[in-house]
Amino acid sequence: MNYYEALLLSFIEGLTEFLPISSTGHLILVSATLGIEEQGFVKSFNVIIQFGAIASVLVLYWRRFLPDLSFYKKVIIGFLPAAAIGLVLKSRIDAVLGSVTIVAIALILGGLVLIWSDSYFKNRVQRQTPMQDLSWKSCLVIGLFQCFAFIPGVSRSAASIIGGLFMGMNRKEAAEFSFFLAVPTLAGASLIKSIPLLKTINSDQIGLLLFGTVCSFIFAMAAIQLFVNLITKYGFKHFGYYRIVVGGSVLILTLWGRP
Repeated sequence: MNYYEALLLSFIEGLTEFLPISSTGHLILVSATLGIEEQGFVKSFNVIIQFGAIASVLVLYWRRFLPDLSFYKKVIIGFLPAAAIGLVLKSRIDAVLGSVTIVAIALILGGLVLIWSDSYFKNRVQRQTPMQDLSWKSCLVIGLFQCFAFIPGVSRSAASIIGGLFMGMNRKEAAEFSFFLAVPTLAGASLIKSIPLLKTINSDQIGLLLFGTVCSFIFAMAAIQLFVNLITKYGFKHFGYYRIVVGGSVLILTLWGRP
């Protein structure tokens, strides 16, 4: 891997991690397009640079992470389903990672759900439940929605946001709660995956990892702020259209026998 590829993968990770378009799906598609096999150092790189994206949430929302037992209880309860299901199904999840076809189908179906959600929740009388008023049951339900993201291409952000909307949150609150859930979810998954990979990294690759992590942090900071503004004004439908176009294009290329 060179620095150009590191910059591109960091850009994809940072930009898409918190947008409802699937960072894992995009990394799989970009790696396949560039002919970068997601093994060895590339696999380690894609896992470790997620810590940059996690740090962006902590920096942007540092006030929310000040000692507050109620806040941490809600985040932990929302995180528990992903932790439990992820550990049980880890081998099955790893088996489908890297499938371009699965990513394409998930992008299309997820895009349809996002378009539908705009009209459904716009016409629905919502309780407009702020995060501080979420019950532990609502947090658990949102956490269960997040588990759909174990399917590559679904998007952890999209799944948890839809769950938040069903629990009565507005778009902004649902998006921000999905950011907070990302901290333990991504940190836990990245830590478990990165520990066995660290012994495969040599001193020459440390610079690429630091570069990628910093770039991921910067791109994620920008993406979060842009995303909150966009969904507050325009909703999710444009992300849905994007997912359908990308997923449809990938399926067509796959049917034509393109790698």
